[in-house]
Amino acid sequence: MSDCLFCKFVRKEIPTRVVFEDDACLAFEDINPKAPVHVLIIPKKHLGSINDMASEDQVTLGQLAFVAKRIAQDKKIDQSGYRAVINTGPDAGQSVFHIHLHLLGGRPMAWPPG
Repeated sequence: MSDCLFCKFVRKEIPTRVVFEDDACLAFEDINPKAPVHVLIIPKKHLGSINDMASEDQVTLGQLAFVAKRIAQDKKIDQSGYRAVINTGPDAGQSVFHIHLHLLGGRPMAWPPG
């Protein structure tokens, strides 16, 4: 999708603070962090939300989760704990319609969220 903000990050049209990148995923610092560690992990392929996934996209969530684990280890929050969140739709708080996993950590989290 040409006007998608996150697709522009993938295409390097807009600079962002990249934390991790491979052939399938891009991870970058959130511009409005809600925790000391707040990284967004996205597939390079545009998918608006979980609702837009097709059968060929089944591995996408696994890739995002595996990258989250790796970044949590790199940021040294894997032992204390972290939260991995995917918001789907406006009522869930999704504001950019390109599927993304929020990796949050570095402080205690409350439950329930929201």
